[in-house]
Amino acid sequence: MTTHHDNRLAGVLAAALTLTGCVGPMGPAPQLVPPPSSPSAVSADMRCRQYADAQIAPMRDQVNSQGVGNALLGAGLGAALGAAVGGGRGAGIGAASGAIVGTGVGAANAQDASAYLQQQYNAYYAQCMASRSSPAQPYAAPGPGYGPAPGYAPQPSYPPPASYPPR
Repeated sequence: MTTHHDNRLAGVLAAALTLTGCVGPMGPAPQLVPPPSSPSAVSADMRCRQYADAQIAPMRDQVNSQGVGNALLGAGLGAALGAAVGGGRGAGIGAASGAIVGTGVGAANAQDASAYLQQQYNAYYAQCMASRSSPAQPYAAPGPGYGPAPGYAPQPSYPPPASYPPR
């Protein structure tokens, strides 16, 4: 037989787990995406997106499971503390407050992890796109120095005076 109190507790726990910051699919930073100049560029873009997503998938799964674990741990600790302090009624209050605190910690950690994962995704994407582009142009030495300005003849070279350098 479930009571009204048990239903509220289950509702609070479900809301806490829903609100825990989960990290979803990502995309490259806008400055990394080249303009779609040809079908091969669009194909390279899509392949590199898939490559980068596959590289960070294990880290993303770990971040998501840690967020849910933080919410559950907070609810469990809150329920245990509430039961120890206030008996049966305190367990529900403790679980609800623990779930809220656990959710807050989980969301903050997920936000930090999401920024790190975005950096990793961008790095994998940029590396992939660079490997698919044409090689950089080799270095070419600059041309010779400037010639005389137009309209002016080159000045004759004068020998130094006989008294130079002084002896």
